[in-house]
Amino acid sequence: MAESDAIRRYALEAAVEPESIERARARAVELGADPISAAVGAQIAVVTAATAALNIVEIGTGAGVSGLWLLHGSPRATLTTIDIEPEHLAAARTAFTEAKIPAARSRFITGRAADVLPRMNEASYDIVLVDADPEGVIEYVEHGLRLVRAGGTVLVPRALRGGAVADPVRRDPITTAFRSLIQETQASPAVLGALSIVGEGLLQLTTVPAEH
Repeated sequence: MAESDAIRRYALEAAVEPESIERARARAVELGADPISAAVGAQIAVVTAATAALNIVEIGTGAGVSGLWLLHGSPRATLTTIDIEPEHLAAARTAFTEAKIPAARSRFITGRAADVLPRMNEASYDIVLVDADPEGVIEYVEHGLRLVRAGGTVLVPRALRGGAVADPVRRDPITTAFRSLIQETQASPAVLGALSIVGEGLLQLTTVPAEH
């Protein structure tokens, strides 16, 4: 095993998942959902904690796994989660109830993110997590950057597309979209961007306040 592979495997296995999230993960797998890994979950929990996030939007529920990680980092936050699959939202409700998340701290919206996001208030959220259909990632990130306040953060799991983004031979539309997203945001003066390679990858984009 190459040294880099050993490091990635160690980082993956080092993450400790709370029992409530383990249960949510098992339920998500049964439903055929594809929740984020524990390693990425731990990273987004750190971001929400460091941000002291109070208002969070999640595009794609992962049947409750990512939402629980977000709230694990910021126990006082309110989470709005959007998904086109009612079954995944129902699983997330169950997961939140089992984790004793007060009902007032979560809002579940069934629908296409492309239809829901334009109706949401801009500059009103601390964190936006984008983990929905990859075909719409650029549109969703654009909405996310509009929705977060100055200094807010947009999080994009699976940004490396299983390593495809790093392979210049891969030029399918989805891989090309993620590659363009990473390149353009890294070069943009409007955001501070960082790309983590742990797990399935995590792109982190924090908006730069006007006075920066």
